Amino acid sequence: MNSKKILIVDDDNLTREILKDILEDHYEVFEATCGNKAIKMATDIRPGLIILDVEMPGLGGIDACRELKEAEQTRFTPLILLSSHSKKEEIIRGLQAGADDYLTKPMYPPEVLARVDAHLRSKGYFAELEHRDLRMLLELSDSVSISRNPKKILQLIVAKMADVIDVGRCSIAGIDSTGDLVVKASTDLPSGSEIRLDLDRYPEISRVLETRKAVVINNIRTDPLMAPVQKLVAGLDFNSIIVVPIIKKENIIGTFFLRTATPLTDGISGRVYNLCHLVANISANALENATLFESMKTAQRLLEERAIRDGLTHLYTHRHFYERLDEEFSRARRYHEPLSLIFMDIDDFKRINDTYGHIRGDEVLRKIGEVVREVVRESDTPARYGGEEFAVMLPSTGSEGALEMGRRLGAIIRELRLENLKGDRVTVSTGVSTFYQNNLQSFDQLVQLADHAMYQAKSGGKDRIVAVTDISLIDEPPPKA
Repeated sequence: MNSKKILIVDDDNLTREILKDILEDHYEVFEATCGNKAIKMATDIRPGLIILDVEMPGLGGIDACRELKEAEQTRFTPLILLSSHSKKEEIIRGLQAGADDYLTKPMYPPEVLARVDAHLRSKGYFAELEHRDLRMLLELSDSVSISRNPKKILQLIVAKMADVIDVGRCSIAGIDSTGDLVVKASTDLPSGSEIRLDLDRYPEISRVLETRKAVVINNIRTDPLMAPVQKLVAGLDFNSIIVVPIIKKENIIGTFFLRTATPLTDGISGRVYNLCHLVANISANALENATLFESMKTAQRLLEERAIRDGLTHLYTHRHFYERLDEEFSRARRYHEPLSLIFMDIDDFKRINDTYGHIRGDEVLRKIGEVVREVVRESDTPARYGGEEFAVMLPSTGSEGALEMGRRLGAIIRELRLENLKGDRVTVSTGVSTFYQNNLQSFDQLVQLADHAMYQAKSGGKDRIVAVTDISLIDEPPPKA
């Protein structure tokens, strides 16, 4: 493997030319236009690094990456994926296929050089490492690669470092959104704890923040950089400090520093220096992957949440309401707990639409949805049941609790002042049903009882609440308003 050879694989001529212009002053650049050619060329020329575009005709970049990482001759060759900024799912698939890193288009020349240099230079870091160091790095890489929890990754890193280096303290600190220094993980902090520090008391971290390069302090009492804080370090039980920046994709993972303080009187050895850099690089990759996965999970959760929410009121949809009701009814029956439903229907809603228009009618629906969301408990499931009807499922709630909630909702809605309705008040007719002591055989019966109670409230004069528990009423058609 020749560290001066770089293979660029992309079917786009312009992209290859841009990369070639960036790299050819420093490296010998080879080009391929598809995944199949890349695999053959990589075997023939044994490049030190491969830059591989994700989207190509024929054998795509992700499949080519997988084959290159499975082949004996190229499995340890660093591979950087090239993708458009918006293709997060493809990036994640590529990292799962074995890619070591990625770059996004449009490319920024200093970043390209920095990433390429980091992967090629890291091989030299292994020279002075001991067998236990290599074993720790392998264990750390395996552990953090399967974790999707950034905090757990940070704890793993400091714990593994403490296992192989005689440290007084190993910590990872970050700069938060307000510019403050926060220790995210440390060998002397309980798991999950964070502490906020005064950056002015840590000139070594300030220097790394300024230069984006590692800082080594071989003697904290004589190094000029530490002069402003001599009184603070005089009584410390360690002698040397190394701070390594974790700066890969700062826009994604933020700004982090690996800081190791040791009692070693001979200062920071080449072994410790190299080990810290390798751990920082593993940290960056793991944190970036975890953050990417977390962002994808968050986006997926948002999409899923939108799919089960009514677009106008932001309450749950009829379909999701029924799914949750089925689950909760089964749970209530199994654990002998009550389960109640509230059904509400806006009184004279057709008149509101006819008098003020459908836009004003939508405003009424939206406002009632807002009231329901604010009033119900976190454990309840509020839904827009259909048209001008609303429903709330109340787990572990008996009839009295449901009536109290229904009265409260009705009172708040009655007091609403909607300026576009010219003083007209909005009211609701409310029905309540409750499952208790196996009085019902299915959640459908619970729904029918609540629906029947709501129509009784409407036919009895509107702006009322009625509770119905008699199972025999289910077979009777509900009265018409």
